[in-house]
Amino acid sequence: TLAERIEQGPLPFHEGLSVASQIAQALEEAHEKGIVHRDLKPQNIKAPLEGKVKVLDFGLAKAMDPTAGTAASAADLARSPTLMQSPTLTAVHGTQLGVILGTAAYMAPEQAKGLPIDKRADIWAFGVVLYEMLTGVRPFAGETPVDLMAAVIGGEPDWSRLPADTPAGVVVLMRRCLQKDARQRLRDIGEARIEIADA
Repeated sequence: TLAERIEQGPLPFHEGLSVASQIAQALEEAHEKGIVHRDLKPQNIKAPLEGKVKVLDFGLAKAMDPTAGTAASAADLARSPTLMQSPTLTAVHGTQLGVILGTAAYMAPEQAKGLPIDKRADIWAFGVVLYEMLTGVRPFAGETPVDLMAAVIGGEPDWSRLPADTPAGVVVLMRRCLQKDARQRLRDIGEARIEIADA
């Protein structure tokens, strides 16, 4: 997994961008089909040294259809073997306002607050993963999931940890992905793929 590779330290810059580009492509395809992943993290990404990067474990994924009934979705979540054994924060009524689903270190602020989310939550998680690939550490830290969520909501990444030769466009991309206010965040993951190609 990408998590196993990051444990050995930051990825070389061009390799990190190549992996990020493939993650963006996978998310773009999911978003075009109306699916939000909701739990993007290095543990859910297969990143072999050679071969194609794959985004896995759509166990918390949700269709971007606000008219979908919550009763069936909640029942499906309750029976999901993926969720029952997941290290993420989950609950039976996962589609209802006020319920938190996901992995604390990669949650968007609105997700950590239990507010409704859309594809911009995946864009936030993408920014977290990109930062982690380039620095070898997560942008937000805390001893417990609650501490982590507090850091996500109120903290800022240490941008000085990025390699000194990181192109300005990549730094701007990460800053746009990690905007606390979803309305100010990058609007579409396809834009990230284009920015990475330019870099």
